[in-house]
Amino acid sequence: MNIAKHSNDSNLQLLPKKRLPSKYEWGSMVLASLLGTYLDLYFVGKHFYQYPLRPFAEIFSINIALTLLVLPIMTLILLRSISQLTNWGKAGVILFVSLLMPVLEKLAELLGLFTHSVDWKHLYSFLGYLLFLTIVWLFHEWMVKRVR
Repeated sequence: MNIAKHSNDSNLQLLPKKRLPSKYEWGSMVLASLLGTYLDLYFVGKHFYQYPLRPFAEIFSINIALTLLVLPIMTLILLRSISQLTNWGKAGVILFVSLLMPVLEKLAELLGLFTHSVDWKHLYSFLGYLLFLTIVWLFHEWMVKRVR
């Protein structure tokens, strides 16, 4: 509720209203969370990697904070940031983020949040995130076209 009115002679710009995620974004966030959870369960179960520091370690073998909070929020940020780009621009951003993920994984390893097996190659992370983000983006585009 705004009580004060914006003065016509003021040079200050109005603050943008914060918008909640749309139903398309919610669907994409849920898909990202489900895919991320199942992929983590698979790869942790196959001993490709593990999370030494994770919430509820005695219950879950995966980092549920990552799959239930970080991944959906980062998906929302990505979808909103690429929403105004052309298809080539969207593909470029997805490619860049996919290239960035192995670097962030190495940083997480240095911080002790994440460990890989000796068989793991960071090329797998790049290709996995490229496929993952492409699927989430295509799902989001499909949802938007389906409803309009």
